Amino acid sequence: MTPRQKYLIREAEDYFFITLGLALMAFGWSVFLLPNQIVTGGVTGISALIYYATGIRVENSYAIINVALLVVALKVLGWRFLTKTIYAIAMLYLMLKWAQDMLTGDDGQLINILGDGQQLLSVILGCTCTGTALAIVFLNNGSTGGTDIVAAVVNKYFNISLGQALFILDVFIIGSTLFISDLGPLQHRAHMCIFGFCTMAIENFMVDYVMNTRRQSVQFLIFSDRWQEIANAIGTEMDHGVTILDGHGWYTGQRRHVLCILARKREAVQMLRLIKLIDPMAFVSQSEVSAVFGEGFDPIKVKVKKKMEPADPAHQVKGFTSNDGENRAHRKS
Repeated sequence: MTPRQKYLIREAEDYFFITLGLALMAFGWSVFLLPNQIVTGGVTGISALIYYATGIRVENSYAIINVALLVVALKVLGWRFLTKTIYAIAMLYLMLKWAQDMLTGDDGQLINILGDGQQLLSVILGCTCTGTALAIVFLNNGSTGGTDIVAAVVNKYFNISLGQALFILDVFIIGSTLFISDLGPLQHRAHMCIFGFCTMAIENFMVDYVMNTRRQSVQFLIFSDRWQEIANAIGTEMDHGVTILDGHGWYTGQRRHVLCILARKREAVQMLRLIKLIDPMAFVSQSEVSAVFGEGFDPIKVKVKKKMEPADPAHQVKGFTSNDGENRAHRKS
């Protein structure tokens, strides 16, 4: 398979899962959140506020706001960032329209499947759906547009992280419910605002939970007389790096090679199958690791001072420098 074919397959997978995530988001909004007048952050939250106050359908205001943001962001962020964002905006518009058409009753109002007085349950179920949907979209290199675009622009010109920018925008959007008199009396608006902040907590929790679960990594230590065959199979069939360690058996006194592999948790089953096919008697240790950074895994996201203070000679060990410990265990040769 050529590199271009692999690239096209990865892109097709991205668009498939982005579409799946958007369908789940449209389901969560139309079935649980909109019928109960629940407010969340983002452009979808702004569109929901417009719907509650004026009756303008969510997908229409969602599309108008996002088109305006895309025009502004196109010059700043470029086409590469916006390609999948434009696709996500268009698909979510169509899905929201279809879902609302399906769930609108004869009186022109959305059908409340859970019934009256179930706002808390609606928040939990709805935000579980939308938070999971957002995580699926993000994990497949997508974006739902809206405040994500605003946050990316702010992040480019100011020393504010994407997470901080999104949090500030969401607080502002949800807090604005207190000042929109068309939404009802003050007590009702305060009620909506409180539930809105609950949606933030649940949605953010689900995004982190799903993304961290997908990114979990494991470490394998493989002891086998057929270590070379196992290493070759993992390197060629799974396109994965392998580190070979020199071991020494205490009981036998013999030297032997140990394979050390860091992999995503989702790759574990396939790797165990390969090992078992080659050497069913292999001794394998699998352990979870809290984080893996570097090539093929997550980037190291910590701030480093531009001017580092020279190390104190009193704390240096003779014959050892900080660079001696650096290695790239899983870089392919």
